[in-house]
Amino acid sequence: MKTHEAINKRTSVRDFSNKNVKFGQVMEAIDAANQAPFAGNINNLKFIIINEKENKNYIAEFSQQYWINESQWIVIVCSESKRLEQLYQDKGDIYGKQQAGAAIQNMLLSLTDQGLGACWVGSFSEHEIKSKFKIPDEWKIEAIIPIGYAKNKIQKKNRKNELETKVFWEKWNQKNRPLGYPHKDPSTN
Repeated sequence: MKTHEAINKRTSVRDFSNKNVKFGQVMEAIDAANQAPFAGNINNLKFIIINEKENKNYIAEFSQQYWINESQWIVIVCSESKRLEQLYQDKGDIYGKQQAGAAIQNMLLSLTDQGLGACWVGSFSEHEIKSKFKIPDEWKIEAIIPIGYAKNKIQKKNRKNELETKVFWEKWNQKNRPLGYPHKDPSTN
């Protein structure tokens, strides 16, 4: 699958079948996350892979999203920004969040490419989950990613927003490309 195709095909899946997902598929997605850009080449992420039903039920309860326990696997994505903050001071925390987001997106695109479904879950009781899975205090949970095959055929919705509503030219809120814009329009190639 080409990158653009995976981007357009990716959607949040919250209804999973009981079809078995191989461990290697989960590892392939984590490897994709591991290939994301990292500030100063400091990879500040760790991943906890969850497969036991009791643990999936716990995560579902403490995120108040009970569909999570239907997934075959769950990956908890964690980050720690100490080294980034030492190198980049107050920007270190921002860079940590940026690279976690890039890594999570890589993971989601890899799962899509493999024909799997997933959802980026950001609402959960961090204290309860950190305590249960013995995550050290200095580490943050960036996301919970339930993984499985979609129960029903994935139907991608229309584009989220028209691109024209998201792009400004040269300054804030200038929606029309300025006359005489110096760059050649790529659609005329």
